[in-house]
Amino acid sequence: MTQKIVTALDELNLVDRFLFSETMENPEAYQAAVEIITENEMEFLTRPMTEKELRISPQLRAVRLDVVNMGTDKTIYEVEMQQKNTYNLPKRSRYYQAQLDVSLLEPGCTDFNRLNDTCFILIAPFDIFGKGLYRYTFEGVCKECPDLTIKDGAKRMFINTKGTNREDFSQEFLDFMEYINSTTDETAAKSKSERIHKIHKNVQKIRKSEKTGVKFMQLWEEFAYARQEGLQQGREEGLEQGLEEGLEQGIREGIKQAEEKSFIQRIRDLIEDHQEENIPMERTIEKLKKRFSMNENEAREYYQQYAK
Repeated sequence: MTQKIVTALDELNLVDRFLFSETMENPEAYQAAVEIITENEMEFLTRPMTEKELRISPQLRAVRLDVVNMGTDKTIYEVEMQQKNTYNLPKRSRYYQAQLDVSLLEPGCTDFNRLNDTCFILIAPFDIFGKGLYRYTFEGVCKECPDLTIKDGAKRMFINTKGTNREDFSQEFLDFMEYINSTTDETAAKSKSERIHKIHKNVQKIRKSEKTGVKFMQLWEEFAYARQEGLQQGREEGLEQGLEEGLEQGIREGIKQAEEKSFIQRIRDLIEDHQEENIPMERTIEKLKKRFSMNENEAREYYQQYAK
């Protein structure tokens, strides 16, 4: 019997990547979340971009950033939700930081001072560093002179929603940590934070959206089918190559296929949404270029293929 994989949308918590991405597409919800996490008030210049793909070369590994936005001070905020510990997250954050940096300067630019400041935020329901802290913030510090920072504008912040140093944070921050793990009406109602209430209002809207529910079911069905195909392929190859090696390869291929299907579906959803809102073709093409790091020709080809 096949194990049931699909989870009801209204049972997801903010720690689940799908609900997190859908929620953070809302500018007010995104701003509220970043303000609570950093404990700083801020404003943003643009709408958040979710699942933005970056690839600096066809031969190099691409990255998919969960949510990206630019503050009024031109700082780039990149927020990731990580549900499972893959035991490579510090180096993964380094790679994401590098990919983001490379995308910030135009070809031929020689003034590196034009690089935007960046703040990489990774939220997880576990403790990456094992010190029991809710928040770990890293900026370049000189080993020989600890009061000297490199001031290169790069900051990496790791959030552990199950920290223990409660005395170091506001009640709003602590309430938000609980809300991320248990995104329910009851948890939101217990908090006096207007920002958490603002985020939860958007979560409720997402859960009631029939379109979002269909999108969620389609995504998980694609992953489920791809994993099953991968497992079957792995079993067949395992007969010749060894069961364990074959299974691992098959699962990897299945997940790769699911990611490719998901990528196409997100492109189609964006084009369909823009058409429903009567947004001109040229604006849609610009949106495709920015969100999926496409060139002009690629964006136009996708538009021609999927526009109704």
